[in-house]
Amino acid sequence: GTHVERTGDIGFFKIANEAAVAAGVRRIECLTGQAAADYVNAHDAKLSEMAAVLKTKPLDVAERVYGLMDERKKLEKEVAELRQKLAVSGGGSASKPEVKDVNGVKFSGRVLEGIPAKELKPLVDAMKKDIGSGIIAAVSVADGKGSIVVGVTDDLTGNHSAVDLVRVASEAMGGKGGG
Repeated sequence: GTHVERTGDIGFFKIANEAAVAAGVRRIECLTGQAAADYVNAHDAKLSEMAAVLKTKPLDVAERVYGLMDERKKLEKEVAELRQKLAVSGGGSASKPEVKDVNGVKFSGRVLEGIPAKELKPLVDAMKKDIGSGIIAAVSVADGKGSIVVGVTDDLTGNHSAVDLVRVASEAMGGKGGG
Protein backbone atom coordinates (compact mmCIF):
# COMPACT_ATOMS: atom_id res chain seq x y z
CA GLY A 1 0.00 0.00 0.00
CA THR A 2 0.88 3.63 -0.24
CA HIS A 3 1.71 5.65 2.83
CA VAL A 4 1.07 9.39 2.94
CA GLU A 5 1.16 11.94 5.69
CA ARG A 6 -2.33 13.23 4.91
CA THR A 7 -5.19 11.71 2.84
CA GLY A 8 -5.38 15.09 1.10
CA ASP A 9 -1.97 14.31 -0.44
CA ILE A 10 -3.66 11.56 -2.48
CA GLY A 11 -6.17 13.92 -4.05
CA PHE A 12 -8.82 12.61 -6.41
CA PHE A 13 -8.93 8.82 -6.62
CA LYS A 14 -11.16 6.25 -8.27
CA ILE A 15 -11.59 2.62 -7.30
CA ALA A 16 -10.80 0.65 -10.47
CA ASN A 17 -11.06 -2.91 -9.19
CA GLU A 18 -12.00 -4.82 -6.06
CA ALA A 19 -11.62 -8.56 -5.50
CA ALA A 20 -11.31 -11.26 -2.86
CA VAL A 21 -7.71 -12.35 -2.21
CA ALA A 22 -8.42 -14.79 0.62
CA ALA A 23 -11.09 -15.44 3.22
CA GLY A 24 -11.84 -12.07 4.80
CA VAL A 25 -9.18 -10.29 2.71
CA ARG A 26 -10.07 -7.87 -0.09
CA ARG A 27 -7.81 -6.20 -2.64
CA ILE A 28 -8.81 -2.72 -3.74
CA GLU A 29 -7.03 -1.13 -6.69
CA CYS A 30 -7.36 2.63 -7.15
CA LEU A 31 -6.20 5.22 -9.61
CA THR A 32 -5.15 8.69 -8.47
CA GLY A 33 -4.49 12.08 -9.99
CA GLN A 34 -4.58 12.36 -13.77
CA ALA A 35 -4.93 8.56 -14.22
CA ALA A 36 -8.14 8.66 -12.16
CA ALA A 37 -9.45 11.63 -14.17
CA ASP A 38 -8.65 9.86 -17.47
CA TYR A 39 -10.41 6.70 -16.23
CA VAL A 40 -13.56 8.61 -15.25
CA ASN A 41 -13.55 10.61 -18.51
CA ALA A 42 -13.24 7.42 -20.58
CA HIS A 43 -16.18 5.85 -18.73
CA ASP A 44 -18.21 9.03 -19.10
CA ALA A 45 -17.51 9.10 -22.85
CA LYS A 46 -18.55 5.44 -23.19
CA LEU A 47 -21.76 6.11 -21.20
CA SER A 48 -22.56 9.10 -23.43
CA GLU A 49 -21.96 6.94 -26.51
CA MET A 50 -24.32 4.26 -25.19
CA ALA A 51 -26.94 6.89 -24.34
CA ALA A 52 -26.75 8.26 -27.89
CA VAL A 53 -27.16 4.77 -29.37
CA LEU A 54 -30.13 4.12 -27.07
CA LYS A 55 -31.55 7.61 -27.74
CA THR A 56 -31.80 8.48 -24.06
CA LYS A 57 -30.01 10.48 -21.37
CA PRO A 58 -26.88 8.99 -19.77
CA LEU A 59 -28.65 8.68 -16.40
CA ASP A 60 -31.48 6.73 -18.07
CA VAL A 61 -29.30 4.15 -19.85
CA ALA A 62 -29.90 1.35 -17.31
CA GLU A 63 -33.67 1.88 -17.38
CA ARG A 64 -33.63 1.85 -21.20
CA VAL A 65 -31.58 -1.36 -21.30
CA TYR A 66 -33.95 -3.07 -18.85
CA GLY A 67 -36.88 -1.98 -21.01
CA LEU A 68 -35.22 -3.38 -24.13
CA MET A 69 -34.50 -6.66 -22.34
CA ASP A 70 -38.15 -6.97 -21.31
CA GLU A 71 -39.27 -6.17 -24.85
CA ARG A 72 -36.89 -8.81 -26.23
CA LYS A 73 -38.28 -11.46 -23.85
CA LYS A 74 -41.83 -10.63 -24.93
CA LEU A 75 -40.89 -10.82 -28.61
CA GLU A 76 -39.06 -14.12 -28.14
CA LYS A 77 -42.13 -15.55 -26.41
CA GLU A 78 -44.38 -14.30 -29.21
CA VAL A 79 -42.10 -15.79 -31.87
CA ALA A 80 -42.06 -19.13 -30.02
CA GLU A 81 -45.87 -19.14 -29.82
CA LEU A 82 -46.18 -18.31 -33.53
CA ARG A 83 -43.68 -21.04 -34.46
CA GLN A 84 -45.67 -23.49 -32.34
CA LYS A 85 -48.97 -22.57 -34.00
CA LEU A 86 -47.38 -22.82 -37.43
CA ALA A 87 -45.81 -26.21 -36.69
CA VAL A 88 -48.98 -27.65 -35.14
CA SER A 89 -51.03 -26.56 -38.14
CA GLY A 90 -48.46 -27.99 -40.54
CA GLY A 91 -47.81 -24.71 -42.29
CA GLY A 92 -44.56 -23.03 -43.14
CA SER A 93 -41.42 -25.12 -42.73
CA ALA A 94 -43.20 -28.02 -40.97
CA SER A 95 -44.09 -31.14 -42.89
CA LYS A 96 -47.79 -31.71 -43.39
CA PRO A 97 -49.35 -33.16 -40.22
CA GLU A 98 -50.30 -36.73 -40.90
CA VAL A 99 -51.68 -39.25 -38.43
CA LYS A 100 -50.95 -42.89 -39.14
CA ASP A 101 -52.17 -46.05 -37.46
CA VAL A 102 -49.21 -48.12 -36.24
CA ASN A 103 -50.28 -51.43 -34.65
CA GLY A 104 -53.55 -49.88 -33.47
CA VAL A 105 -51.93 -46.71 -32.06
CA LYS A 106 -52.24 -43.27 -33.67
CA PHE A 107 -48.83 -41.85 -34.55
CA SER A 108 -47.88 -38.46 -35.89
CA GLY A 109 -44.29 -37.69 -36.75
CA ARG A 110 -43.20 -34.21 -37.71
CA VAL A 111 -39.94 -32.96 -39.14
CA LEU A 112 -39.49 -29.30 -38.29
CA GLU A 113 -36.73 -26.93 -39.32
CA GLY A 114 -35.42 -24.09 -37.23
CA ILE A 115 -37.44 -24.88 -34.11
CA PRO A 116 -35.11 -24.59 -31.10
CA ALA A 117 -34.91 -27.63 -28.80
CA LYS A 118 -36.47 -25.75 -25.87
CA GLU A 119 -39.62 -25.11 -27.94
CA LEU A 120 -40.19 -28.74 -28.96
CA LYS A 121 -41.73 -30.00 -25.67
CA PRO A 122 -44.59 -27.45 -25.56
CA LEU A 123 -45.10 -28.07 -29.27
CA VAL A 124 -45.42 -31.83 -28.73
CA ASP A 125 -47.77 -31.23 -25.78
CA ALA A 126 -50.01 -29.14 -28.04
CA MET A 127 -49.95 -31.85 -30.72
CA LYS A 128 -50.87 -34.49 -28.12
CA LYS A 129 -54.04 -32.53 -27.38
CA ASP A 130 -54.89 -32.51 -31.09
CA ILE A 131 -54.34 -36.26 -31.55
CA GLY A 132 -56.38 -37.23 -28.47
CA SER A 133 -54.80 -40.64 -27.95
CA GLY A 134 -51.49 -41.59 -29.55
CA ILE A 135 -47.80 -40.89 -29.89
CA ILE A 136 -46.21 -37.75 -31.28
CA ALA A 137 -42.60 -37.48 -32.44
CA ALA A 138 -41.03 -34.17 -33.41
CA VAL A 139 -37.57 -33.87 -34.90
CA SER A 140 -35.95 -30.51 -35.46
CA VAL A 141 -32.63 -29.19 -36.65
CA ALA A 142 -31.70 -25.75 -35.36
CA ASP A 143 -28.24 -24.19 -35.24
CA GLY A 144 -26.72 -27.38 -36.62
CA LYS A 145 -28.06 -29.56 -33.80
CA GLY A 146 -30.73 -32.21 -34.07
CA SER A 147 -33.36 -32.54 -31.36
CA ILE A 148 -36.01 -35.19 -30.80
CA VAL A 149 -39.03 -35.03 -28.54
CA VAL A 150 -41.53 -37.85 -28.21
CA GLY A 151 -44.85 -37.47 -26.44
CA VAL A 152 -47.12 -40.32 -25.39
CA THR A 153 -50.66 -39.49 -24.30
CA ASP A 154 -51.55 -40.43 -20.73
CA ASP A 155 -53.72 -43.38 -21.72
CA LEU A 156 -50.79 -45.08 -23.50
CA THR A 157 -47.93 -44.47 -21.04
CA GLY A 158 -48.35 -47.90 -19.46
CA ASN A 159 -47.64 -49.64 -22.79
CA HIS A 160 -45.28 -47.20 -24.53
CA SER A 161 -42.24 -45.39 -23.15
CA ALA A 162 -41.40 -41.99 -24.61
CA VAL A 163 -37.89 -42.31 -23.18
CA ASP A 164 -37.29 -45.60 -25.02
CA LEU A 165 -38.65 -44.10 -28.24
CA VAL A 166 -36.36 -41.07 -27.91
CA ARG A 167 -33.36 -43.35 -27.39
CA VAL A 168 -34.17 -45.36 -30.52
CA ALA A 169 -34.70 -42.18 -32.55
CA SER A 170 -31.50 -40.66 -31.17
CA GLU A 171 -29.48 -43.71 -32.16
CA ALA A 172 -31.04 -43.64 -35.64
CA MET A 173 -29.82 -40.04 -35.98
CA GLY A 174 -26.32 -41.00 -34.84
CA GLY A 175 -26.68 -39.55 -31.36
CA LYS A 176 -26.42 -41.00 -27.92
CA GLY A 177 -28.63 -40.79 -24.86
CA GLY A 178 -32.06 -39.34 -24.59
CA GLY A 179 -34.29 -38.94 -21.61
